[in-house]
Amino acid sequence: MPRYMIEVDHDPRMASCDVAARMLLTTGSHFLTHADWGCLDGVHTAWMVVEVDTREQARAILPPLLRPAARVVGLNGFGDDLVASHGGRTTTARPRAYSSSPR
Repeated sequence: MPRYMIEVDHDPRMASCDVAARMLLTTGSHFLTHADWGCLDGVHTAWMVVEVDTREQARAILPPLLRPAARVVGLNGFGDDLVASHGGRTTTARPRAYSSSPR
């Protein structure tokens, strides 16, 4: 199944962190509990990797107010076929195995 990274930035003010967290809590979004947050390190961004069929399904995980500004990136591993298609030499490297289990 395809994997996508969802990235959501918010304003660096403490009040903005609070607003973002409260919005996610009140909407019942599991983004809050399954995302990794950089706020305590000064990076006011949340990231989450999900396995869904489409980019639109990944975006739909977010509360509606966060969807327009979210960045959704399709993820891939590199194996021989992808390395060769990107102009690299074929190697004996194997594709990266992904786990679908939670962290």
